[in-house]
Amino acid sequence: MRAFIFPGQGAQTIGMGQALAEAYPAARAVFDEVDEALGEKLSDLIWSGDIAELTLTRNAQPALMATSLAAMRALEAEGVTIEAASYVAGHSLGEYSALAAAGALSVADTARLLRIRGEAMQDAVPVGVGAMAVLLGMDFEAAQAVAEEAAQGEVCEAANDNDPSQVVVSGHKAAVERAVEIAKEKGAKRAMLLPVSAPFHSSLMQPAAEVMAGALAEVQMAAPTVPLVANVRAEAVETDAIKDLLVEQVTGSVRWRESVAWMAGVGVTEVWEIGAGKALSGMVKRVDRSVATRAVGTPDDVIAAAAALNEG
Repeated sequence: MRAFIFPGQGAQTIGMGQALAEAYPAARAVFDEVDEALGEKLSDLIWSGDIAELTLTRNAQPALMATSLAAMRALEAEGVTIEAASYVAGHSLGEYSALAAAGALSVADTARLLRIRGEAMQDAVPVGVGAMAVLLGMDFEAAQAVAEEAAQGEVCEAANDNDPSQVVVSGHKAAVERAVEIAKEKGAKRAMLLPVSAPFHSSLMQPAAEVMAGALAEVQMAAPTVPLVANVRAEAVETDAIKDLLVEQVTGSVRWRESVAWMAGVGVTEVWEIGAGKALSGMVKRVDRSVATRAVGTPDDVIAAAAALNEG
């Protein structure tokens, strides 16, 4: 049994997806569709722009989705459909990519939703007020205890439970800085602030959650053709719950470690990372070494994946 998983923010690079677009007309069409939906040439920024501008949340989110969907369309051109997977999942914004890949949302609607989401998340907290930090060598319970100790009347929460030794905390900048120092004192291998512009997946994102509730209410969503393993539940969910969970996800923890463990527990033995980078594959291996991982982000990856999947 296999799952297709879709990366989140941080995986972006200049040039991502360009080779796919040049090799596969169906992949090129995804970038064209996103450009049209947003009313701008996001593809120019992705392929030849400035990395600082691409990394802005409002750009990174639709750009990463476009790259993932381009890889998925390239796979389809080689005869591999989304139904080759038993489950789909995505890390934070990757959950939208997963839903688009599984036919629950159109590419155009997904691009518009992610632009709204990126802007709302950026606008929820003034720049410089919030921060995020990664704690390495600490499990979720230890990181949660650090966050609680660091809060001191401010917000500091465990935001991403990525794998058994990597947890991200998020909240007010001073509280997150305290968490970094406390984590070091408590034996974290490393603890450092992340180069992000807002405290994602914390209760400070509540204004953004309200914006997304309104935006999602106006969008048609079909049942995904492959079940979604949702970030905030860490299990497969029913279609009628998905919109509410996408709203909850803005302020809630990304329970990636538990999501991978759940998939492995129901029989998933291989995971295919569709889109930019290989960060999720590394996390999967640290959660469960018995789960095989493959990344699909280039034309060569697509050919190799198609050979393996069409054979299987």
